[in-house]
Amino acid sequence: QVQLVESGGGLVQAGGSLRLACAASGSVRTINAMGWYRQAPGKQRELVAMTANGVSTNYADSVKGRFTASRDNTKNTVYLQMNSLKPEDTAVYYCNAKTWVSGLNYWGKGTLVTVSS
Repeated sequence: QVQLVESGGGLVQAGGSLRLACAASGSVRTINAMGWYRQAPGKQRELVAMTANGVSTNYADSVKGRFTASRDNTKNTVYLQMNSLKPEDTAVYYCNAKTWVSGLNYWGKGTLVTVSS
């Protein structure tokens, strides 16, 4: 089992920045990919950024050039640096970890990001 705990959400004005963090615990060695999804009110959950095997990161087109995913393996923590935030970035952001062998998908409880115009 893997447990994920997000932090760093909040209220920010358009054009501002926030950094989200996601700390993983438990069977972290089974994780093959880790990243972020978001869900805006009335919309489906969508991929924001996902890093596989710590090598390459796939970003949603809507955040390319503004968001950067990174990780600290010593802390089993991934980060999402969000710059030039827009009101349309307002959503609950969820940390996600994938284990390919078992096919399991783990989710954090989410952290709310609100961008005011």
